[in-house]
Amino acid sequence: MLARIYRPAKTAMQSGKAKSKDWRLDFEPASARTIDPLMGWISSSDMNGQVRLTFETKEEAISYAERHGIPFRLQEPQEPPMILKAYADNFATSRKQPWTH
Repeated sequence: MLARIYRPAKTAMQSGKAKSKDWRLDFEPASARTIDPLMGWISSSDMNGQVRLTFETKEEAISYAERHGIPFRLQEPQEPPMILKAYADNFATSRKQPWTH
Protein backbone atom coordinates (compact mmCIF):
# COMPACT_ATOMS: atom_id res chain seq x y z
CA MET A 1 0.00 0.00 0.00
CA LEU A 2 2.30 2.71 -1.33
CA ALA A 3 1.16 6.32 -1.05
CA ARG A 4 2.12 9.27 -3.23
CA ILE A 5 2.59 12.72 -1.70
CA TYR A 6 2.45 15.55 -4.22
CA ARG A 7 1.16 19.04 -4.88
CA PRO A 8 -1.38 19.01 -7.74
CA ALA A 9 -0.88 21.23 -10.76
CA LYS A 10 -3.47 23.78 -11.79
CA THR A 11 -6.12 22.53 -14.14
CA ALA A 12 -6.08 23.46 -17.81
CA MET A 13 -9.58 24.93 -17.55
CA GLN A 14 -8.65 27.82 -15.27
CA SER A 15 -6.10 30.59 -15.23
CA GLY A 16 -5.80 30.80 -11.44
CA LYS A 17 -4.00 28.48 -9.07
CA ALA A 18 -6.93 27.49 -6.87
CA LYS A 19 -6.61 24.13 -5.10
CA SER A 20 -2.96 23.82 -6.12
CA LYS A 21 -1.35 25.17 -2.93
CA ASP A 22 -2.16 22.19 -0.69
CA TRP A 23 -0.32 18.88 -0.62
CA ARG A 24 -2.20 15.67 -1.35
CA LEU A 25 -1.70 12.06 -0.24
CA ASP A 26 -3.15 9.44 -2.60
CA PHE A 27 -2.73 5.68 -2.47
CA GLU A 28 -1.38 3.80 -5.47
CA PRO A 29 -3.76 1.13 -6.80
CA ALA A 30 -3.07 -2.27 -5.24
CA SER A 31 -4.89 -4.26 -7.92
CA ALA A 32 -5.91 -3.76 -11.52
CA ARG A 33 -9.39 -2.56 -12.34
CA THR A 34 -11.82 -5.02 -13.87
CA ILE A 35 -14.67 -4.56 -16.31
CA ASP A 36 -18.11 -5.75 -15.24
CA PRO A 37 -19.30 -8.21 -17.91
CA LEU A 38 -22.97 -7.23 -17.63
CA MET A 39 -22.90 -3.43 -17.58
CA GLY A 40 -19.37 -2.72 -18.79
CA TRP A 41 -18.57 -0.50 -15.81
CA ILE A 42 -15.05 -0.38 -14.47
CA SER A 43 -14.72 -1.53 -10.87
CA SER A 44 -12.00 -2.20 -8.34
CA SER A 45 -11.83 -4.13 -5.09
CA ASP A 46 -9.26 -1.68 -3.71
CA MET A 47 -10.99 0.83 -1.42
CA ASN A 48 -7.80 2.79 -0.70
CA GLY A 49 -8.01 4.21 -4.22
CA GLN A 50 -10.92 6.34 -3.05
CA VAL A 51 -8.98 7.91 -0.16
CA ARG A 52 -7.55 11.38 -0.85
CA LEU A 53 -6.09 13.33 2.06
CA THR A 54 -5.17 17.02 1.84
CA PHE A 55 -2.54 18.79 3.94
CA GLU A 56 -1.41 22.40 4.11
CA THR A 57 2.33 21.62 4.10
CA LYS A 58 4.60 18.88 2.83
CA GLU A 59 5.90 18.23 6.34
CA GLU A 60 2.38 17.53 7.65
CA ALA A 61 1.79 14.94 4.92
CA ILE A 62 5.13 13.24 5.56
CA SER A 63 4.59 13.14 9.33
CA TYR A 64 1.09 11.69 8.85
CA ALA A 65 2.44 8.91 6.63
CA GLU A 66 5.27 8.12 9.04
CA ARG A 67 2.96 8.22 12.07
CA HIS A 68 0.61 5.66 10.50
CA GLY A 69 3.37 3.49 8.99
CA ILE A 70 2.43 4.21 5.37
CA PRO A 71 5.27 3.85 2.87
CA PHE A 72 5.25 6.87 0.59
CA ARG A 73 6.89 8.40 -2.47
CA LEU A 74 7.42 12.15 -2.45
CA GLN A 75 6.97 13.97 -5.73
CA GLU A 76 8.33 17.52 -5.71
CA PRO A 77 6.42 20.09 -7.80
CA GLN A 78 8.01 21.68 -10.85
CA GLU A 79 7.53 25.42 -10.75
CA PRO A 80 6.98 27.08 -14.13
CA PRO A 81 9.27 30.00 -14.93
CA MET A 82 7.78 33.41 -14.31
CA ILE A 83 7.74 35.55 -17.43
CA LEU A 84 7.27 39.23 -16.73
CA LYS A 85 5.51 41.10 -19.52
CA ALA A 86 4.20 44.61 -19.84
CA TYR A 87 1.36 45.76 -22.05
CA ALA A 88 3.58 48.54 -23.38
CA ASP A 89 5.90 45.94 -24.91
CA ASN A 90 3.26 45.34 -27.61
CA PHE A 91 3.88 48.84 -28.96
CA ALA A 92 7.65 49.11 -28.47
CA THR A 93 9.70 50.41 -31.40
CA SER A 94 12.33 47.73 -30.82
CA ARG A 95 9.76 44.95 -31.34
CA LYS A 96 11.11 42.12 -33.52
CA GLN A 97 7.75 41.12 -35.03
CA PRO A 98 5.23 43.53 -36.50
CA TRP A 99 2.12 44.12 -34.42
CA THR A 100 -1.03 43.06 -36.26
CA HIS A 101 -4.51 41.96 -35.40
